[in-house]
Amino acid sequence: MKINSILIISLVLVFKANAATLPQYASEKHMGVATCSSGVCHGKSVEDRKENVMMNEYREWLQYDDHSGAYKTLLKPTSKKIAAKLGLKSAHTAKICLDCHADNVPVEKRGKKFQISDGVGCEACHGGSEKWLSVHKESGATHQKNIKLGLYPSEKPKNRAKLCLSCHLGTANKFATHRIMGAGHPRLSFELESFTQNQPAHYKVDADYEKRKGSILSVNMWLTGLVYKANEQLALLKTKQFKQHGLFPELSFYECHSCHRSMAVSRWPVEKNSANVPAGTVRLDDSSLVILISTLDSLSNNSASKLKGLLEELHRSSIKSKQVLLDSVQKLQKELQQLSSGFVKKKYSRKQKLNFRKKLLLDASKGFFRDYSSAEQLFYAVETLSLDLNDFNKYEKMLDKLFNAIDKEDKFYPSQFQTLAKLFLNKLP
Repeated sequence: MKINSILIISLVLVFKANAATLPQYASEKHMGVATCSSGVCHGKSVEDRKENVMMNEYREWLQYDDHSGAYKTLLKPTSKKIAAKLGLKSAHTAKICLDCHADNVPVEKRGKKFQISDGVGCEACHGGSEKWLSVHKESGATHQKNIKLGLYPSEKPKNRAKLCLSCHLGTANKFATHRIMGAGHPRLSFELESFTQNQPAHYKVDADYEKRKGSILSVNMWLTGLVYKANEQLALLKTKQFKQHGLFPELSFYECHSCHRSMAVSRWPVEKNSANVPAGTVRLDDSSLVILISTLDSLSNNSASKLKGLLEELHRSSIKSKQVLLDSVQKLQKELQQLSSGFVKKKYSRKQKLNFRKKLLLDASKGFFRDYSSAEQLFYAVETLSLDLNDFNKYEKMLDKLFNAIDKEDKFYPSQFQTLAKLFLNKLP
């Protein structure tokens, strides 16, 4: 198969290369948020413009970042009810909860100032500071030296995706199962670039930042996130999380709204009929993949049709047997391995980005994204592209309407979303 050179540079850089070890499982000790929060470190009350970093990162995190309150969430009445339904002593002491709501490293890897109640603190994302804490501001210190001492390189798209998805999707070691959601935990949702932009920033991508760490263009981060999320979802199908015991596979791998919807409203996706699975089939969540396929299709290369065929095969295999499903997973992952490095490296033209948005809205207007998860990812994509194209203000009212259509899961109507996408499309040049 001939792959468009715009997208493909190397098989190795993204999936084959070793990603950094997640901070939770790395060997370095976590010294605690208190070691970063003093007024002479990252705890200043306002940004210090004389420094090459903001220096008020701790206060930004504490005041505006929901991660700082992740542990406190476990103390709320709703969390207590969830814990009781799951037969747990308490949410704030259960490993299954702390693994994502806190920096839950083993006791022997906790420094003297470490507090589990700090929630998802500095080292949960930046890595245990045992080796780099005392030297990262010394003369001659560099970002690369800090990484060698245990700093987690979250500026790299794959590493950022791996880190965020370890909680916002799950891993073979920690996973929000259908049982946990049945007890009351919210449905998990994630899109790398949107979540990055919506996250209260405690850094600035200026000239100094780019010199030290480089930078990734918004559209490239979005595309890389789609590929990596899809790959991680497929990888999890091969773990114990998909089929541990009992009659049913793990239901959280499926599109939630296949079942959790009004029986009076049809949500059968028009495009997905081509998989030739029986009506009523509960479908694996493929929201990242269908957005990726639509985007690739606007570039008129063979990879879109190849991915589409493999995705249809995945859906057909999912109702046959686990082994047949795993064979399809393997094929789809192999194809994804040929895509991601190009997304990081390539600078897309304005015309290409306009075509991305137009093709996504065209497919949405045809009813291709009638399930909620796909519609949600469609909104993230169109919003990201509009911000990148610098015409967000021009289409803000239409973006607001698209957002309102997906704001409440139980009030999502496919036909309404399809109509809004058509209206948006008609406003484009």
